[in-house]
Amino acid sequence: MPERPAGPAPAAHASLGDSLATGWDEPDGALPPPEWGRPRGPRRLATVWGFALFTLALVAGNAWLSDRLAGEAFLAWATVFTAISLQALPFLVFGVALSGALTAFVPASFYRRVMPANPFAAVPAAGAAGMVLPGCECASVPVAGGLIRRGVAPAAALTFLLAAPAINPVVLAATAVAFAGQPEMVLARLAASFGTAVVVGWVWARLGRTDWLRLPGAHHDPQAPRWQVFRDSMVHDLMHAGGFLVVGALAAATVNVVVPREWVAAVADMPVVSVLVLALFAIVLSVCSEADAFVAVSLTEFSPTAKLAFLVVGPMVDLKLIALQGGTFGWSFVRRFVPLTLAAALAFTFVIGGVLL
Repeated sequence: MPERPAGPAPAAHASLGDSLATGWDEPDGALPPPEWGRPRGPRRLATVWGFALFTLALVAGNAWLSDRLAGEAFLAWATVFTAISLQALPFLVFGVALSGALTAFVPASFYRRVMPANPFAAVPAAGAAGMVLPGCECASVPVAGGLIRRGVAPAAALTFLLAAPAINPVVLAATAVAFAGQPEMVLARLAASFGTAVVVGWVWARLGRTDWLRLPGAHHDPQAPRWQVFRDSMVHDLMHAGGFLVVGALAAATVNVVVPREWVAAVADMPVVSVLVLALFAIVLSVCSEADAFVAVSLTEFSPTAKLAFLVVGPMVDLKLIALQGGTFGWSFVRRFVPLTLAAALAFTFVIGGVLL
C-alpha cells in the first residue's frame, strides 16, 4: 500500500466541502467532526422536554380515554365515519382522475368551438356541457378561467363553473348510490343545480360588468408534457379533495353522535330553518361534490328538501370554492357572484324540493 504523502493534518473545523473534496476514505476525514448532530444549550433542552411532554400526554390519554374509546358512542362515531369515507372514496378517485385527464388532454379552445357565439344561447349550452364533463370544484375554477382567456363569454364560463361539479355523471352516480331507492333525489339535484347554474349565467350576461371580473393568468406550463400535467393535477386534487372528504366525514359522524337528538329534531322539524342550516353546513364543510351525497344521506333527522339544499349549495358555494374564485377572478367578483349564486340555489331548492320531494 503506497505511503500517504507527508503534509499538514486537516483542521478539525474543516468544511463539508473540504471533506467531500478530500474523500471520506482518508484517515483524518473518516468521520464527521465530533460536534455534528449534537445540539447543545436551549435547543437540546427544548427537544428533550418536548419529547417528555409528548410521552406523558400519550400515557395520560391512554389512561383517561381507553374506556371511552370502547364505549357505544365512540363505536357509533367510528362506524359512521368509516362508512362515509369508504363509500365516497372510489367516486372521489374516479372523479379526480377524469378531471386531471380533461385538464391535461382536452384544450380549452375545444369548448370555445362548441359554444354558441350569443352569450344567452351559450349559457344553457355551457350548463349542458357541465353535465357530461366531470370535474370537481377545484378543477372547474381553472377550466372556467381558461375558457375566458380564450374568448368564451364570461357568463357561459361561469355557468360551466357552477354546473360541472354539481351535475356531472360521477356526482349523479354517487348520489344514486348514496340515496339508493330514491331516484327522485337524483332528479331533484339535477334540476335544481342546472336551473341555478343557468339562471346565474343569464343574470351575469345581463348585468355583469367586465371590471368586476379579473382576467385570470395561466395555471400550467405550456411546455410541460401532458402526462406530467395529468399526474400533477390528479395528485394535487386528490390530496386536496381527500382532506376535505375526511373533514366532512368527521363532522357528519360528530353531528350524528355528539349533538343531542332533541336539538337536531327541533331544527329538523322547522322546514325553512332546516334548509338554511344544512345550506350553511355545506358552505362550512366544503365537501367535494363527488362525496357530498354520502355525507347528506347520513343526516337522517333532516327532511329531503334540507338534504337537497346541502347537495345544491355545497358544490356552488363553499369556503374552498370562494377562496379559489377570489384568487382567480378577484374579490370584487366574489362579493357579487357568491350572494347571487347562494340566493338562486336556495330558491331552486325550495321550489324543486316542494315539487319532487
